[in-house]
Amino acid sequence: MLIKTSYRDVPTKANGRAGTIRIYLVEPNVPDYPQAKFPGCVVFSEIYQVTGPVERFASNIASEGYIVALPSSFHEFEGPEAIPYDTEGTDRGNKYKIEKTVDGYDEDATLSVDLLCSLDNCTGRVASTGMCLGGHLALRCAFDPRVLASFCYFATDVHSATLGKGKSDDTLIKIRKGDLAGKGEVTMVFGKQDTHVDRDGRSLIRDTLDAAGLTFTFMEVQAQHAFIRDESSKGRWDAALSRSLFGNMMELFNRTVARDLGPRIGGGAKLEHVC
Repeated sequence: MLIKTSYRDVPTKANGRAGTIRIYLVEPNVPDYPQAKFPGCVVFSEIYQVTGPVERFASNIASEGYIVALPSSFHEFEGPEAIPYDTEGTDRGNKYKIEKTVDGYDEDATLSVDLLCSLDNCTGRVASTGMCLGGHLALRCAFDPRVLASFCYFATDVHSATLGKGKSDDTLIKIRKGDLAGKGEVTMVFGKQDTHVDRDGRSLIRDTLDAAGLTFTFMEVQAQHAFIRDESSKGRWDAALSRSLFGNMMELFNRTVARDLGPRIGGGAKLEHVC
């Protein structure tokens, strides 16, 4: 399916501070079908904002028949342009990551879902995904009841609860409290050679999801951090594995988001897959 790109500049007000976030849109381009409607997907980026690899990833999702929203995560600190994949860019992104408040991250997610749901050509059925920082943000986006599925690649700072200003987030606390109960299906993917999330950290995340009785899939693969990044990956990109997992992601989205099956009998029934 052919695609087109655009963006919207949306007002923000987290922490009492007025600002603007740029949310990029990548969507199917079907001019011969003016009444076509598509499900939505929010793609959260790494600490480098919306880079070439992130846009290509989003474009692949859009070509499958989704309207994809990509928020520029660090709008409080600089413009929406991509941050370079170099030492200075990495240091800058890591600095912003712990200067931005968790409330700010959550507002970005809400505004992205709001935007998708406001579009005439969106069905209002929404998924979320992301990698690294974005993997964690995709998981937090799952707290929104409008998000029906989340596929999180190598989410950082979940196990250590160190996202945002003060390095003290409440993601696992909210899951333990039941804030994901009865909401969308979640898939978490981690590389077993990922030095950002060690074995104990991965086990903590898996066990927390399990104890909460959620519908989730937990995958540990033979890969390092950033293995889906097809540019400046420092030799870590695994193209074959990335393609395979993209298929897993689209199976989840197509099953739970693209199709409206109506209410599930029993609602809270648990379905777990552990790989």
